[in-house]
Amino acid sequence: MGWAPRVGSLFGIELRIHVTFLLLLAFLGLAHWLPDRDVGAALVGVSFFCLLFLCVVLHELGHALAARQFGIKTQDITLLPIGGVARLERMPEKPLQELWVAIAGPLVNVVIATGLYLGLKATGTWQPLEQVTTTGGNLAERLWVANLFLVMFNLLPAFPMDGGRVLRAFLAMGMPYARATRVAARVGQGMAVLFGFAGLFVNPMLILIAVFVWAGAEQEATSAEIKSLFAGVPVRDAMMVEFQSVHPTETLGEMARRILAGTQKDFPVVDGLGDVMGIVTQAAFFQALAEHGDDGLVTVAMTGDFETAETEESMQEVLGRAQPGRCTTVPVMRNGRLSGLLTAENIGEFVMIEAARKRRR
Repeated sequence: MGWAPRVGSLFGIELRIHVTFLLLLAFLGLAHWLPDRDVGAALVGVSFFCLLFLCVVLHELGHALAARQFGIKTQDITLLPIGGVARLERMPEKPLQELWVAIAGPLVNVVIATGLYLGLKATGTWQPLEQVTTTGGNLAERLWVANLFLVMFNLLPAFPMDGGRVLRAFLAMGMPYARATRVAARVGQGMAVLFGFAGLFVNPMLILIAVFVWAGAEQEATSAEIKSLFAGVPVRDAMMVEFQSVHPTETLGEMARRILAGTQKDFPVVDGLGDVMGIVTQAAFFQALAEHGDDGLVTVAMTGDFETAETEESMQEVLGRAQPGRCTTVPVMRNGRLSGLLTAENIGEFVMIEAARKRRR
């Protein structure tokens, strides 16, 4: 999150801008200024890309607001040099819901393009398209062209574009979700091959797009496979039940002996009443030990920024709440008392065990 600071919010959704996006704006301004040393040209160039990325933010906001209609929160929208990313809490489970969420973004660009077209026609400022380039021509008309391109590009039936999700939604209406994802991913990878081949003869940029599409399809297929393994699985079936906790009055030296005596990496801090006060991660422990020595209390290494889960919750719900930057160890509660732990390691082990069982069947 340090590379993408919060700059505001829209409809209660955090808006972040990655620092590399600001570097892109500086580069574009310089590129427009260099030919004629014209500050005005630089300002127009930067303004166009700022307006273009405003359209991208509105595109992502379309996804977010559509998801909200189905009870799915959006954690934030981050603006990157390659576009925008709306980080949904989870993906819709029903194909029709995913279809609406996926199509909402491109529909926003259709609305923007329609508004620009009507405005240009009404004001008599429409120019022949051959006079419009990425660096010259009517600013509104350039935005019109850009929004049409965003619609067409995003509706390509390939992950991670919206078109890949639209294709999966249609396929999932007649087959299991995981299989629908695999089919949609294969279609996307087939398009990636075509992009790569065309890039050899037309534009090398297509090769980069091909790599992006291939990797996105592979990641989505893997994610869907993992999701299918957790379908209907309660947290109690995947949690670690043999673990140790530490008391807030224990020292780092005492915790060091616990670490050496076993394989546990992260420790919940539990007070005398059985309440979980926080988590001491392995990385935080080593840093605290270096700063405070063996006599420091475990509370100096403790973080209170962690999720909790209930034993009967589904694994899909818990994983859907995971947020980058937060502690990955999740205390599992039952009747208000600590009953187990979910860690990245035991979740990975659960996935491997279930995948092996699935191959056996």
